Amino acid sequence: MSHGHHAGGAGAAGAADAAGAPPSTGRRLLVVADSDSYVKWGAAFASRLPVGWSAELVVLQTTVHPSARQLRAALAGTAFTAAAVPTIRLDELPERLAGHRPDAVLLALRGPLVRVVAPIAARAPGRPVLVSGFPGLTIPAEPKAIVYREQVDLIVLHSRHEVRAFRANAVELGIAIDFGLATLAFLQGGRAADAPAAARGSDLVFAAQAKVPAERDDRVRLLGWLADAAARRPSRRVVVKVRARRGEAQTHAEAFDYAELLDDLDVRRALGGSLPPNLVVEDGPMAEHLAHAAGLVTVSSTAALEAVASGLPTLLIDEFGVTPKLINTVFEGSGLFGGADALADWELRHPADEWLAENYFHGHEHDDWAAQLEVLLDRRAAGALPPRRRAHNLSGGALRRAFERKRMLGEHDRSLTGAAAMVVAIPTRWVVRRARRVRARLAAPRAGAIEA
Repeated sequence: MSHGHHAGGAGAAGAADAAGAPPSTGRRLLVVADSDSYVKWGAAFASRLPVGWSAELVVLQTTVHPSARQLRAALAGTAFTAAAVPTIRLDELPERLAGHRPDAVLLALRGPLVRVVAPIAARAPGRPVLVSGFPGLTIPAEPKAIVYREQVDLIVLHSRHEVRAFRANAVELGIAIDFGLATLAFLQGGRAADAPAAARGSDLVFAAQAKVPAERDDRVRLLGWLADAAARRPSRRVVVKVRARRGEAQTHAEAFDYAELLDDLDVRRALGGSLPPNLVVEDGPMAEHLAHAAGLVTVSSTAALEAVASGLPTLLIDEFGVTPKLINTVFEGSGLFGGADALADWELRHPADEWLAENYFHGHEHDDWAAQLEVLLDRRAAGALPPRRRAHNLSGGALRRAFERKRMLGEHDRSLTGAAAMVVAIPTRWVVRRARRVRARLAAPRAGAIEA
């Protein structure tokens, strides 16, 4: 079995770790990741651990594990190299945990997979502290995000706004869990936006997302606005920066790929027949694109935070609205919103100071996740950190848990229980969902009568 890469802290722990052996002193973290965005977050987080920590990173085989190219892009600028980061099966994880004996495990995984992996990690020798979190924007705070992670000890969040919203959800759900504040690890400059830097390049970078906007027509409209921007400044590039190439998986499924839309003859005709040659589609690490950018445009991507941290002017397109579904309500009050005309005219903005302090740019000195982790490690050392019990979505028992594993791992789960669960669960889920729709339709007229 191949060994995971170690990112060692300063001192003896780091030196021993670099030699390939588990350090004799210091703390050990194991990062377990799945999709490209979670790999990026987990690797960046583990690359900035306090002195005395060392880290290992493994990627689980799932329906969305990154391609070799995506893995290289996700690890760019971190302490990890793609060649040394193994991709392992879930059933190999217990052996990995037993060999590494981590003090803490960072579950850099999509929520439903955290629910699958947390009990496995909690059974590891020494019962490590379990930590989870999110690779980007989590406002609006969804209650199910906590339900999926109710078996971890600490959830890392990235703004005061997020901590308030998640604490409120936890109280409502009756889940006692700790929340730690951390600066997003890939916001290198902290609050660089306080002194906006001169643009280092000339590109206008559009950060594409898998989920928003979701409709094909909206995406075509967006490409039309980007084409207008490119046509108005023919000497400068407008780059549609995508997360994945055709056939590559992402954290969220993307129904309408921008590169494919631009190749579609009907789309080209809708956009006037020909496209400006300076409108291009590219992939690769966002940091590299920002290094050549004059500014960034997006609907709601975390890349907006990277641009702000770099001091680059940014535009949040509000033509589709500002709603929880578009994951852009967190930018209310930022001063970054603008429409199609602003995009065509390259009118980009810098954020308001008050918004920065509450949203992701609170300052490293206010981060408290490491102190909270130390408290949990002390409880662990005292034998006062029992496994956390699952309290939500218990119906179905073992069959439900087998279905949850199979749904997240897909073909990489070869268990008989997983196959059996799919046979039973898929028709059952269809019946349950149909019954809910029927109940909703029956309830709608009654609600209207009461209101009248």
